[in-house]
Amino acid sequence: MTQPRTSSRQADFRVYLGSTLLFIYIVFSTLIVGVAILGGYFLPFPMRYKIADVWINCLLFMLKLCCGLSYEVEGLENIPRDSAAIILSKHQSAWETVALRQFIFPQTAVLKKSLLQIPFGGWALATLKPIAIDRQNQKEALKMLIDQGIQRLQEGLFVVVFPEGTRVAPGAHKKFNAGGAMLAQKSGFPVIPLAHNAGEYWPRNSFLKYPGVIKVKIGPVISSIDKKSKDINAEAEAWINKAMLQIDAERIAG
Repeated sequence: MTQPRTSSRQADFRVYLGSTLLFIYIVFSTLIVGVAILGGYFLPFPMRYKIADVWINCLLFMLKLCCGLSYEVEGLENIPRDSAAIILSKHQSAWETVALRQFIFPQTAVLKKSLLQIPFGGWALATLKPIAIDRQNQKEALKMLIDQGIQRLQEGLFVVVFPEGTRVAPGAHKKFNAGGAMLAQKSGFPVIPLAHNAGEYWPRNSFLKYPGVIKVKIGPVISSIDKKSKDINAEAEAWINKAMLQIDAERIAG
């Protein structure tokens, strides 16, 4: 894994104030929406999904209002509209764990099982068909990813996988895990690579959110038919790494 860049970004009063207001909003809105989703447990899945979408739409609106942070997406035409796919996404921030739902839907994601234990928010998340794995048991986690991933894909849900396994700071690189590519190989569903620079504005393990525009690039479909998982993984990783260089160059130039 390469070393991350050292940020020279300075936080001013607006950054502290906006981040504080957003934090307060997240705490209270998560409680309210969590209760609403739990209360609608016996409703059809699409209805519970829509309740969660309302929360995400409001969260991203508040993120822009309080922190001056928005996003732009390039490559939306690469998202299939008639079938599901596996999204292999760069992982820099908490931002992508919620924001991708705005333009890749319906979807589920691979996540840590421990997140489902968070009161209200985690309990509600458990009703939205996540693929929750125990990272301490890698063999069982891989089996769960493949078994549940195939089921979700066949149900028409996009499956979002962060192949780096953890949030990686801007400028750093971590070897991709093979789980998402193995899911593609065994299911026959295609892979779509996705790159973004959310970590530049919503850094990992940071309370502060900085103003700016997160750039998202969605790559072309990578077929999984008659391919080995390592080849699928290598193709997706190469595209994402190249796209990240382009995003960094555009950010510096702009």
